[in-house]
Amino acid sequence: MDKKPIPLAQSNVPPTTSLRRSLTLPLLTLYGLGVTVGAGIYVLIGVTAAEAGPYAWIAFLLAAFVVGFTAFSYAELATRYPVSAGESAYVDAGFGRADFATAVGVLVAVSGLVSASAITVGASGYMGSLTGAQPSALILVIVATMGLLAWWGITQSVVVAGIVTVIEILGLIVVIGWSLAMTERLGVSATDMIPSVWGGHWTGIISATVLAFFAFIGFEDMVNVAEEVEDPRRTIPKAIIYTLVIATILYLATCMAVTIAVPMEALAGSSAPLELVFADAPVAMQVSFTAIAVVATVNGVLIQMIMVSRVIYGMADRGRLPAYFSRLSARTQTPSVATAFVVICILALSLFLPIERLAEWTSQIVLCVFVCVNLALVAIKHRAKPSGDYFSTPLLVPVCGMFTSGILLAASLL
Repeated sequence: MDKKPIPLAQSNVPPTTSLRRSLTLPLLTLYGLGVTVGAGIYVLIGVTAAEAGPYAWIAFLLAAFVVGFTAFSYAELATRYPVSAGESAYVDAGFGRADFATAVGVLVAVSGLVSASAITVGASGYMGSLTGAQPSALILVIVATMGLLAWWGITQSVVVAGIVTVIEILGLIVVIGWSLAMTERLGVSATDMIPSVWGGHWTGIISATVLAFFAFIGFEDMVNVAEEVEDPRRTIPKAIIYTLVIATILYLATCMAVTIAVPMEALAGSSAPLELVFADAPVAMQVSFTAIAVVATVNGVLIQMIMVSRVIYGMADRGRLPAYFSRLSARTQTPSVATAFVVICILALSLFLPIERLAEWTSQIVLCVFVCVNLALVAIKHRAKPSGDYFSTPLLVPVCGMFTSGILLAASLL
């Protein structure tokens, strides 16, 4: 295979059918928060508490620290190469290997498909508790509806996702407020959440950090809609940083509040830990919060669909995949063929694979991509100093991102 990188500006699509640049900083930030805050925090506090006990909040803090290095690497690469299928383009630019770039792009697409499938299965479970409908029927409805939204248009899709993101963030704020307002708190005290410097509890905290990492997956999706962002060189770095900071604050506050409000043994054994906060609340509030949890998970499906379809479109646009995947809808200017393919794949995975396997594969694939992306930025920085209007990070940032992602990958495999 030819090892010469294909110019990023090259396109198989006429200029008249290019993607529409309509995403502003608020919309892009809400897009990032929608996929990052979505399903993860609504289900992960229980399993992190099972590993780290009252110190679960530290696991989220450490995960944010680890993810932060890679987030800054993505911010620089996205301003150097503001294109769809960003990770594939970054590896292409770093190593000049078409086969390596294609493999990374495929990994990104697969991670999005698997992640969306896992979220779909989780969403069908929540919806089933409210409606009593069969999971397979709910999966079909969720995937088909989100697929139509993804095809409808990037602005419309992200506006819908943004509205839903605001709802799910408000849901977390309600959890925090209700936990702090409870007259009888059944969890641990604030002083019990501060660990000693030495002790065996750090083994549990490190194990929980690997789990908490899953809750931060999503910020990297923003770079794959770069061709639809207004002024990407200035908008994308800000959106990535805002997403990571806001998500971290929400995670820490939610984790601490729930740990104080809910007994540790109940929290550690729950697959829907945030619902435990409302155990003594009025029925209407319990039902309302479950509905918010449904909305949060469905939102993750929509945003992953948007991301994967843009990755497939971007790779096809640069000759990495068959050209028909780069076809755009004349009506909506969205990648219609790629979106239809994504819908079919997610539907098949959701119906035939368990959620545990889907979630495990997602984390491992994303960590592999993180290692490759950081390594590509190291290679680019060694080859030449940045020129032009780029967001630039020190060389130490991608080096740390590569090693921390590699350590987490090894831990997840072991």
